[in-house]
Formats: sequence, C-alpha cells, structure tokens
Amino acid sequence: MIQSVVHIALVVKDYDEAIEFYTKKLHFTLIEDTYQPDQDKRWVVISPPNSSGTTILLARSSKPEQISFIGNQAGGRVFLFLGTDDFWRDYNDMIAKGIEFVREPEEQSYGIVAVFKDLYGNLWDLLQFKESHPMFQRVK
Repeated sequence: MIQSVVHIALVVKDYDEAIEFYTKKLHFTLIEDTYQPDQDKRWVVISPPNSSGTTILLARSSKPEQISFIGNQAGGRVFLFLGTDDFWRDYNDMIAKGIEFVREPEEQSYGIVAVFKDLYGNLWDLLQFKESHPMFQRVK
C-alpha cells in the first residue's frame, strides 16, 4: 500500500494576501489557483520551493465559525514545520523581509530551529536537520 498526505488546509482570510505573503516573503511556488464557480471559491495550492512533498491548500474561511481559526489553527502551538537546506540563508532573508520570529534560533539535538509567525499569526518552525537525523534526506 502506498499513501501520502497530499495537502494540508490552511484557513486564510483572503486568497490574494495569503498568496502574496507566501510567494514573496517565503518564496513558495503557486502551484494552482483555480476558481470553482459552483462553490464560489478558489482552489489555491502552494508549496515551498523545489519541494515534492505535501502542499498547502489555502482555504478562505467560508463560515463564521472558521474565522476564529485564522491564525490559530493549532491552538497556539507550532502548526507547520518548514525544513531548509540552509537555515541561516533563509532566516536572514526572512528577517530582512519583516517576518516576526517569536523564538530565536537554537541548536537542538536534531538540528537548528527558530519559530516564526505567518501573516495571520500561525506559528511555524524554520528548521535545518543535522545530517545524522532521519529527516535530513527529505529536506536535502
């Protein structure tokens, strides 16, 4: 059996501002942006650069109860983990682009990590795994 997590839905307030943030500040690739008239919504898929793994579906809130989850999809915990092959390159680029880090870089047994906020306040880890870590090959 072969299975994989294909998309993770990220609830956003506005498609275009989310696309702007992820493509301009984090260098993500816009994979698809298709209007679905029968549901009056867009199917917007983004991915980190050169990634072949799970993608993010930007899902505009469509019901009042979804609005409270924008920026708080994990109840204040780190929600997403952005692996990189060059931590300091990406960290310095993100700082230069005004990304807010809420936890400064620190060395851990698995690599180096810092926590940042996306445009809505969701927390992300930026991390680079050590070569000895099992996840290293997936990011390399």
